[in-house]
Amino acid sequence: MKIRFGYVAIALKLGKITTSSNLTFARYKTLSTEKKLMELKRVTRSNVEALEKILKYNGKNNIHFYRITSKLIPLATHPEVEWDFERYFCRDLKIIGNIVKKYNMRVDTHPDQFNVLNSIKEDVIEKTIKNLMHHNKHFECMEYPQGKMVIHIGSSQGGKKQATKRLIENFHKLPDILKGRLIFENDDKTFTAKEVLDICDEIKAPMVLDIHHHLCNNKGEKIKDIIKPIFDTWEGEYFPPKIHISSPKEGGNDRKHADYIRIEDFIGFIEKCQHLNRDFDVMIEAKKKDLAMFNLIEKIKENKPEWKWIDETTLEI
Repeated sequence: MKIRFGYVAIALKLGKITTSSNLTFARYKTLSTEKKLMELKRVTRSNVEALEKILKYNGKNNIHFYRITSKLIPLATHPEVEWDFERYFCRDLKIIGNIVKKYNMRVDTHPDQFNVLNSIKEDVIEKTIKNLMHHNKHFECMEYPQGKMVIHIGSSQGGKKQATKRLIENFHKLPDILKGRLIFENDDKTFTAKEVLDICDEIKAPMVLDIHHHLCNNKGEKIKDIIKPIFDTWEGEYFPPKIHISSPKEGGNDRKHADYIRIEDFIGFIEKCQHLNRDFDVMIEAKKKDLAMFNLIEKIKENKPEWKWIDETTLEI
């Protein structure tokens, strides 16, 4: 059983480097026509160059799993902007894709919570599809067909039964390229892991288990009883299953993420699924990003010295 670790967006070891520099619409409106495009390009250039540095850092440190920020391209889907970023940056994103492929890295994105595929409002669904297609353009410019996007099931308006029906109907209406990109995740308030699993089985889409969300939102289901069918949703996929792990900031069912991962949370999960002998990837969603990842790795080495390490971030049990 091989387990690879990854982190989200920001490499704190690199200092003040960010792939999420922003240009607000309020500021954009104050600029002249010429300066609007110049500023869009300047901010995007900064983000893309930062992404290149982070990916090279990942490669040199044998970090095989990484989440690209959803804020890489500013205002790309804003209805009053919608600028053609591909015209200026598709070549740069291809370079990004080459780095990813050089290091055999797994990268994905997590479009924000405003993307609701089962909304009761048609305009929200249209905006969601537009935003998902925007993320798809990233992967197409990168020439990276393995790229995935993680989203939640979304709204429960009208009751979960109707919300689930809307999700399934809207999923089947999506362009095939999006159907192949989407992964669905359980959330910490509404749709439980078991409910998301049932939906993923219905639409034949992979599911990512968020352990922290399951702690906060479940109906008594035990991880040991649902982890195998969750992993089974990944049959036929290029990459192995993935999970999200974070620890509650204040303990218990606190929804806020702690800075680091508690070692007992990780080992406890491994003990529940070790019998499956399945490879999977672990996305660290702690506030301290890559520092939290390396901190967890050190704690694993201290607490489980008998476990074997293939490289800096790949564990074999």
